[in-house]
Amino acid sequence: MTVPVETEERFLTGENSYESIDRAISSIVLNQRKHKLPWYVVALIAFGFLQVMMAALTYLLYKGVGIWGINIPVAWGFAIINFVWWIGIGHAGTLISAILLLLRQQWRNSINRFAEAMTLFAVMCAGMFPLLHTGRPWVAYWLLPYPNILGLWPQFRSPLVWDVFAVSTYITVSAIFWFVGLIPDLATVRDRAANRWVRIVFGILAMGWRNSTKHWSRYQTAYLVLAGLSTPLVLSVHTIVSFDFAVSIVPGWHSTIFPPYFVAGAVYQGFAMVLTLVIPIRAWYKLRDFITLNHIDWMAKIMLTTGLIVFYGYMNELFFAWYSGNTYERYMMSNRITGPYWPLYAALILCNGITPQLLWAPRLRRNVVVVFIIALIVSIGMWLERFVIIAVSLHRDYLPSSWGYYTPSVWDWATFLGTLGFFTFMMFMFVRFVPMINIFEVKELLHKAQHRNGHQPVPAETPAAGDPGATHEH
Repeated sequence: MTVPVETEERFLTGENSYESIDRAISSIVLNQRKHKLPWYVVALIAFGFLQVMMAALTYLLYKGVGIWGINIPVAWGFAIINFVWWIGIGHAGTLISAILLLLRQQWRNSINRFAEAMTLFAVMCAGMFPLLHTGRPWVAYWLLPYPNILGLWPQFRSPLVWDVFAVSTYITVSAIFWFVGLIPDLATVRDRAANRWVRIVFGILAMGWRNSTKHWSRYQTAYLVLAGLSTPLVLSVHTIVSFDFAVSIVPGWHSTIFPPYFVAGAVYQGFAMVLTLVIPIRAWYKLRDFITLNHIDWMAKIMLTTGLIVFYGYMNELFFAWYSGNTYERYMMSNRITGPYWPLYAALILCNGITPQLLWAPRLRRNVVVVFIIALIVSIGMWLERFVIIAVSLHRDYLPSSWGYYTPSVWDWATFLGTLGFFTFMMFMFVRFVPMINIFEVKELLHKAQHRNGHQPVPAETPAAGDPGATHEH
């Protein structure tokens, strides 16, 4: 039995029942013939870029970091630019899942699983760059404080060591949070699977979930605790990443505005990436009932809000450079605006500051093509921001005698494009083998919508383990 449902906020539309929601989402995993040609084309291209990265990394391990474009004075190039960029992308997942969960924002239900997966793969890409940048990734464990016969410890005053603790903690908590949130839906897929081996695999992953009241009680407690742990991590990780720069004395880095400025930029960039991925997948798999125009609209509003904070940060940098009266700070801003990298700074202002202002128009915020293009532009703009902060600040610092110019090598580009391929390929594997939308939370939304609209609750034709409205064992 299906009932037309339109919630007050329209985060679930169309004629849906508990069974139809189960079928629509789990069939993407169970029916492998459902994947259309675009999935194969994009996955194949991404796999090709992944192979380019593997070749670039093999050559890097053979020859050393000298194959990159880094030099003196720009000793930090693409590696750190890409590290900060990927970490930023990883923030939207935890923000959507944890903070919006604690704030009881139900519009997160259809996009949180997708964003959490994005966080994991983005942080994997990010973690790779500082390890490679050390030049000897095979001894990266020296960064960890472990007892050894030499009595040596990491330099705890080094931001590199802070990054190790921040990023490893973030990815550990994010992975546990993601898996715990999946358990009821893994049980749903297990119960609907016709293939014996699929039932066994999902049965193991579901960890014996039987939909009992005890299971739901423990699940909700664990999920809230993990959300509470994850929330401060969103703020701490990128704050610590910003300390990589803020604790130095380089003009353009030594700034107290960096922590909030980096966090806002990370959320801005993360939501842009979520929109870039969600919009085409929503169309390919006909998920418009679950990822509605209101989801797109609200994410665009958050992107606009955080974009304004970031743009305010750019204006603050200009103001403080002038107001401080510091010669080096003033030259730093002058060099950004009129120096050899001025086209990149101009493109940064255009991408991050001016283009998102189109989102003030409600009609444009609900136009998926326009939002998709703006999200792409913002992603490019945020990468340019990292380039301007790192390379442009370093290439002309205090001593004109040490000035230089940074040009990334073909190996820099191969590694960066390779991580884009890795990220895209992993996301497409996730879409194919894991329920990409939170099934039981969408059913909970349906349950509330039916009561709010005065309908009688609709019993599920096939009670599934992930159905919060089904009869519980006591």
